Amino acid sequence: MNVLLWHVHGSWTDSFVRGPHRCLLPTLADGGPWGRGRCGRDWATTTEVAPAELRDVDPDVVILQRPEEIDLVAEWLGRRPGRDVPAVYVEHNVPRADPAAARHPLADRTDIPIVHVTHFNNLMWDNGSAPTHVIQHGIVDPGDRYTGELPHGVALINEPGRRARVTGSDLLTVFADAGPVDLYGIGAAEFAPAAAAAHPVRGIDDLDHAALHPEMARRRVYLHTARWTSLGLSLLEAMHLGMPVVVLAATETTMAVPAEAGAVSTDVSVLVRAFRELLHEPDLAVLAGRTAREYALARYGLDRFARDWTALLTEVVR
Repeated sequence: MNVLLWHVHGSWTDSFVRGPHRCLLPTLADGGPWGRGRCGRDWATTTEVAPAELRDVDPDVVILQRPEEIDLVAEWLGRRPGRDVPAVYVEHNVPRADPAAARHPLADRTDIPIVHVTHFNNLMWDNGSAPTHVIQHGIVDPGDRYTGELPHGVALINEPGRRARVTGSDLLTVFADAGPVDLYGIGAAEFAPAAAAAHPVRGIDDLDHAALHPEMARRRVYLHTARWTSLGLSLLEAMHLGMPVVVLAATETTMAVPAEAGAVSTDVSVLVRAFRELLHEPDLAVLAGRTAREYALARYGLDRFARDWTALLTEVVR
């Protein structure tokens, strides 16, 4: 099929465009949120399309990811999504304000199904009478690269200073009482822990995947501290790398991580004990990492992701 979608979330799009469809990415001269195109990525199945060219392309289906895209499709394509052209809306995020009562922007639109990336998102959003589906993430396998040669924890957090409570970066010093913690992500290099610990929390850098994955795999344990977020793809990438993981049991993580892959709990003291044990027992860390990788490949593989999406798009277009 010809699928029109915006390049919004890089990792999710990287997985989707590896499927069997031809993907049309809106492109503007100045880029920006509505015209990023490929952003230089090597996506062979994608075609960058200027808004003026869209009416000649005739997509079979539109994948929406932001409410504003509904009006943009009508303006640029001359066809209303859900009425004149089949469409689905991918919800990547947990609700932000008043989570138990948050009403989805497309609630009650029976002509545009909402596709949640986790069952937790589907549970928490009030979708009204809109039809909903869950298609869980699929990850491009970075390979079994775990060495764990450095007895450190590693965390991937963007803007850890500004988003401390949401991302759990305020918990890093708690883990650092058990061992060193290395931090990557946007703003990591400027991160200054608010409290002292027995071992350092070291903000390093924001790296692309090619450089980041081998650095992650050299660390012994992956730490996932997010309190309120949709399922972090960096956690799934760590599991694919063969890393043991110590995970705050929030949102979808209890479904995504088996206990044998490391530790999953809302009790931070339990997680700190598991972190300390894995740091000092490298053989145990290797076994937990193998479990993590096997589980991630089975549940979050790219082939399953592509099959699920093809089945849904076929149904919507039909």
